[in-house]
Amino acid sequence: MIVVTGATGRLGRLTVESLLARGVPAAEIAVAVRGPERAADLAARGVAVREGDYDRPDTLAAAFAGADTLVLVSANAPDNALRIGQHRAAVAAAQQAGVGRIVYTSIAEADTNPLSLATVHKATEELIRATGIPFVFLRNSWYFENYTAGIPDALGRGGLVGTAAEGRIAAASIADFAEAAAVVAAGTGHDGKAYELTGDASWTLGELAAEVAKQTGKPFTYTDLPAEDYAAVLTGAGLAAGLVDMLTDAEVHTRGGALALVSADLRTLLGRPTTTLPGAVAEALKTV
Repeated sequence: MIVVTGATGRLGRLTVESLLARGVPAAEIAVAVRGPERAADLAARGVAVREGDYDRPDTLAAAFAGADTLVLVSANAPDNALRIGQHRAAVAAAQQAGVGRIVYTSIAEADTNPLSLATVHKATEELIRATGIPFVFLRNSWYFENYTAGIPDALGRGGLVGTAAEGRIAAASIADFAEAAAVVAAGTGHDGKAYELTGDASWTLGELAAEVAKQTGKPFTYTDLPAEDYAAVLTGAGLAAGLVDMLTDAEVHTRGGALALVSADLRTLLGRPTTTLPGAVAEALKTV
């Protein structure tokens, strides 16, 4: 049995879809979700839907019961201390449930990455290692969608803003990362590995803007702002303070290369090239 957490979120849901596409029978997949009603379509397809809420640790052991492999999709709370607490509860529940293996979605270079967010993943990797349960760490770089999802709205403003300067980003699509998670969860020979999962090439926000301009035939630029001004833009857009801090921190460290690593691990797991910058932009523009 493969149990996937967070299966009503983007990464978790696509991981389940990829498992099914790879021929894993629905009867051998379960999902642990906060709101089971939101996964009714998966239940209708034969996937076991269980209530498993990171904020209600008492629900987790039952949600993980019978898992030969637990795909532990990291929580998305903007507060690092809260996320570590959620992960600690999930790891303890995995021990209680007798989970056979944990596949954890981490961050690129988790043990050395300077991003504030990386402290969560480093701590969680250490918690998992300490259990003695076989593990695989999927150290995912940034999602293309972190940037491309905002392109349709940004077209009306003629560009993007940020504070990453010329920092390079080796992103891949959420679908790429989900497919890799499915490959590992359904496969063998991965235990004990920490895969550095990145796109095949890195790019800057200026190059992203240039690609949007190329594909739309309209002026579209990237404007680099001081960190405090970028944070003010995010706050003005209605983002919560914790999320503003996390995103600003990520952009600042991107300047110094925190997301620039290019590894062949993702391409190797997928058996194909990763999503390209032009491909990601084209996908985003489909909604325009």
